[in-house]
Amino acid sequence: MISITDKTLQDLEFKTILETISDLCNTETGKQKALEIIPFKTEETLMDSLLQTSEYVSSFTNNNVIPNHYFDAIHHEIKYLAIEDSFLELSGFRKISALSDTSNTLIQFFRKFDDYYPKLNLRASEVELTKFIIQKIDEVVDKYGEIKDNASPDLVEIRRNMNLVRGKINQSFGAALSSYNSMGYLDDIRETIVDNRRVLAVLAMYRRKVKGTILGSSKTGSIAYIEPEATLRYSRELSNLEYEEREEITRILKQLTNAIRPYIQLLKDYQDFLSAIDVVAAKAKYAYKINGLLPKITTEKRLYFREAFHPILYLNNKQKNAPTYPQTIELTQENRIIVISGPNAGGKSITLKTIGLLQLMLQSGILIPVHERSETFLFDRILTDIGDNQSIENHLSTYSYRLKNMNYFLKKCNAKTLFLIDEFGTGSDPELGGALAETFLEEFYHREAFGIITTHYTNLKILANELPFATNANMLFDEKSLEPMYKLHLGQAGSSFTFEVAQKNGIPYSLINRAKKKVEGDKVRFDKTIANLQKERSRLEKTSQNLKEEETRAREESRKLEGINTKIQQKLESYQELYDSNQRLIYMGQKMDDISEKYFNNKNKKELIGEFLKMVEIENSKRKKITVKEKKAKEAVQKEIIEEVKEKVEVIRKEKKEKKIKAIQEESNKPKIPLKVGDRVRMIDGKAVGSIDAIEKNKATVNYGIFTSKVALDNLELVERKK
Repeated sequence: MISITDKTLQDLEFKTILETISDLCNTETGKQKALEIIPFKTEETLMDSLLQTSEYVSSFTNNNVIPNHYFDAIHHEIKYLAIEDSFLELSGFRKISALSDTSNTLIQFFRKFDDYYPKLNLRASEVELTKFIIQKIDEVVDKYGEIKDNASPDLVEIRRNMNLVRGKINQSFGAALSSYNSMGYLDDIRETIVDNRRVLAVLAMYRRKVKGTILGSSKTGSIAYIEPEATLRYSRELSNLEYEEREEITRILKQLTNAIRPYIQLLKDYQDFLSAIDVVAAKAKYAYKINGLLPKITTEKRLYFREAFHPILYLNNKQKNAPTYPQTIELTQENRIIVISGPNAGGKSITLKTIGLLQLMLQSGILIPVHERSETFLFDRILTDIGDNQSIENHLSTYSYRLKNMNYFLKKCNAKTLFLIDEFGTGSDPELGGALAETFLEEFYHREAFGIITTHYTNLKILANELPFATNANMLFDEKSLEPMYKLHLGQAGSSFTFEVAQKNGIPYSLINRAKKKVEGDKVRFDKTIANLQKERSRLEKTSQNLKEEETRAREESRKLEGINTKIQQKLESYQELYDSNQRLIYMGQKMDDISEKYFNNKNKKELIGEFLKMVEIENSKRKKITVKEKKAKEAVQKEIIEEVKEKVEVIRKEKKEKKIKAIQEESNKPKIPLKVGDRVRMIDGKAVGSIDAIEKNKATVNYGIFTSKVALDNLELVERKK
């Protein structure tokens, strides 16, 4: 049973991920569901969720686009359906009809494309497919959301009578209007509408002469609004019919509600299904934004995240057009615990959080931004101790809170636990706190738990080096610029670069030297050794990278030469064939000319035909002479020539590569002469010579006469000292 605490979710900023996914949902119900995502308890339900999201992501690139899943929530309607003798309004039936139609469309779609979406179809098959609800509502409600005339026989009759009465009202009103207008009793506007009834606009002085009911007057009182007496009788009849219509509509709605009421659970299932699809779609959109995918889930205890990005950092940097550096990390049964050390602001904490958050996201059914060859197994628990957890409510100091947290770790930690501890051992006396932290680490190690910790404590670095199934790691640091490289390197502890960083930030040398004297000599030497090892590692990394680039270029050059050689061989063969063919045609042309001239002189047709046949026979005999064996022999010779050329190209490439490696080694072994302003220099392996105009930090401005260029000092070699 997988169990992950709220503290872990909070430490790894899991809520930020959920808020982003929630914003990508189309429905309010889906948004709420997305915010309630938690790690799955069982592997079976987790894999279903991951595969559903993965299938939805595939719909973005294939031709079978998943239909729209939007719906209006019907919580209010379901509540009313549960109350006996209640009935729904027309708007409620429209929402229910749309919900049913959308659900049925999706169910049928997933059933049709089961090959593409097997897991989504499995989820859809849990919901009943029925057209009954839609049909019943369509019998009563039209596409505009109004009650149809033929919803019942009585309604048909009532509305037919209403139309007849409206006709009589218009007829009688028209007669009165014509009559009183001819008498001059009406104002220029003649008529208007009051309380949805047509009335005559009668001049106030004639209001007693017009038979009917006064329904109002103008603001000035100059006009009286009168409904004619003949129209009034029909209006009362229309009011009665409208009342009957309302009563009949209420009866129809009650009848329809009673027909839908047995399907309350199905409507709940529809709403739950569509909101679940909405969350899956949002997770798929999120995966698309962060380049998320489903890594291999193994039963073997191994976590291998290759080129893993922190998703929150990745999206934030993407908005700012800033780079995000991926990390590659591996935990196995033979390498269970990694102790990351190095200077502050070097990326230790973000590396730790990246691994924890990605594992947490994956166990919550969310695809993660890693390389497709990544793999991991499922942890029963993920325990975290990240940040300054000072508990003001419980009056606990940072260290007391961390000790309380460590006690929880000791109770829950086992072979299927992933623990993540940032700045392990801090908050107390360095020696005493370090000793206690060392004991905790030994205990976690003996329980075979998997974990990543960050620390500055030397004793923890030494312990990680001594334990067989634990290892040190460091965040690489540029020893010249003293800038972090945000790259994790396994197998070696990292220096804190304390004094170097202090020097970079302008702290006087005198103070730094005094500080060094206050620290034990062994500690300084140990830290200095680590720093030197890191520098050497950084230099070797660069050399290795250069060699790889050279090797890649050499391979590309070899491929180009092979291609050119093949083309030349093909052209030579084509030219030879063309030459032979041309020679043969020239010979035949000359022979034909001789035969034609002979015939011109003697007019002997028999001799002409004989000569022509003789020539054809000779040509055919030549064709037969080239046997299959000879053809194979010819091809073998051509192949032999090609192989010989390939061998020569390979020898040339090898010699060139050896020369380059030798030149690089000679250059690295050559003592570095400090360059000054005015010196004449050139780029290593370059030809153009220029003079140094200025030097800033580790870069020089080189003047080549026509232009100037900024070049790193490491890439320059001295040609002539300034005189």
